[in-house]
Amino acid sequence: STGGYSAEYGQALSSALVLNSKDKAEFNQTDIGILSVGADVAHTQVWDRASASGKVQYTNLTPYFNLVDQRVDWRTPPNSIESSGAYKQQTGRDGLLKFFGNYNHSNLATYRHDIAQPDLKVLTDLDNTYGYGNASYQQSLSDTWSVRGGVSYNYNGNKVKVGAVPFDEKENGTHTKVVFENSLSDRIEWRVGAESIVRDYTASTMATNFQATPLSLNFREAIGASFLEGEWYTSKHFVSKVGARAEHNSLNSQTSIDPRISLAYKPGKFGQYSFAYGIFRQSTKNEFLRLNTSLGPERAEHFILNYQVVTGNQTFRVETYYKRYMDLVKYSNGNPAQSNNNGHGFAKGVELFWRDNRTVRNVDYWVSYSFLETERDYLNFPGTAVPTFASAHNFSFVYKHFITPIKSQLGLTYSFTSGRPYTNPNGTEFNLDRTPTYQDLSANISYLPRNWLIIHFSCTNLLGRDNIFGYSYAATPGADGIYASQPIRQPAIRFVFLAVFITISKNKSVNQLPNL
Repeated sequence: STGGYSAEYGQALSSALVLNSKDKAEFNQTDIGILSVGADVAHTQVWDRASASGKVQYTNLTPYFNLVDQRVDWRTPPNSIESSGAYKQQTGRDGLLKFFGNYNHSNLATYRHDIAQPDLKVLTDLDNTYGYGNASYQQSLSDTWSVRGGVSYNYNGNKVKVGAVPFDEKENGTHTKVVFENSLSDRIEWRVGAESIVRDYTASTMATNFQATPLSLNFREAIGASFLEGEWYTSKHFVSKVGARAEHNSLNSQTSIDPRISLAYKPGKFGQYSFAYGIFRQSTKNEFLRLNTSLGPERAEHFILNYQVVTGNQTFRVETYYKRYMDLVKYSNGNPAQSNNNGHGFAKGVELFWRDNRTVRNVDYWVSYSFLETERDYLNFPGTAVPTFASAHNFSFVYKHFITPIKSQLGLTYSFTSGRPYTNPNGTEFNLDRTPTYQDLSANISYLPRNWLIIHFSCTNLLGRDNIFGYSYAATPGADGIYASQPIRQPAIRFVFLAVFITISKNKSVNQLPNL
């Protein structure tokens, strides 16, 4: 989905991530993965009215990088340890209580070589610690009323060292939400809710002269929000949803009310037309907010028209959209400390999607294509231009085929992306040049000698295309007045992955194949 979400969701400039976790598990299961880049183990335990699950995963790319040459000068290749756990408890007649937690620690360090003088290099070391936990509860209050709510806490800490200069960054926050839903009749439903988002951010660094007191920046942002939304089934063919979301931000003392509207028309048994409109806002990124806490949120206005047909195991969707961006962060003279909300822009495009796992037995494939036209005048742009992340054309084809005689699943993926803009300092125009197209043909095969045992092998970029993602330029021109450049390439032409997955369960029909 490209946007147009319910009034229940906020703090999203272009989209919102809606987290819907599964209910209580149905059976005990243990999954073990032995990977060429690490290992993981997960277990689920089920009781009459509760279930618990946990997973631990270790990843280390050092052995792999020792076997396969990389274009990156690693001192410490990426490595991480991650664990997660969940507990779900049924309460009363239809209540459900859920807990979830996740912890991750990762580290990497690499040398960046000077473009004009490759023998000169600077070490960049990144150490990240992330933790997240939430608890949620849902319960019917009567035949027409229900309630759901939850609270979460997150922590993200980065320790960065560039050369000899350390930089620390920490953010932690809480998010609390409660929603009441009511059915007035078979045709009218409405919901009302409130939420609170509080986060504390701190960044500190030592200046190059290593004085005793570090330079420090910090802020606290508290957002209080409420929403009201009604859903009206005019007929069995037409439904409308109208709502509004109100927010107050204590950091810049701004209050806003954003409308949300969506309409859906279903002329037949399967196809459905839908239209969505709404205004969405998102707090300014920390890198700017820590320098100027008076910056307001960035805003986007969405207009989305969609047609979708779902028939059994086939899906077709076409979507066109227009988005108008307002209050984007803008600064000049290369100084983010002198920033404002005077930026603006737009994006419009079309997206197509087709998936079919019915026509050919044991075959599942899908095709997607998107066209994007966008321009922005924000950050340090001298004027309106296409941003560097935008590519006009994106295409992908994914194919899965389970071959019964050899008990194997074959997978193929082809991706194509048109060139993205970049600025060549040896030219005169901003973001006028384009990178070459990106193309990748990847394949994988999963062999099942037993239903509970999977041997998986995958390889990216089978054709060995030398994809270029952009160019880095020297900070100053050479004696000839030309800025030396260096293409940004893939760390290696291909990435090869080998894994063995084992599933232990009384239900012999389950394994990890759907995830591969």
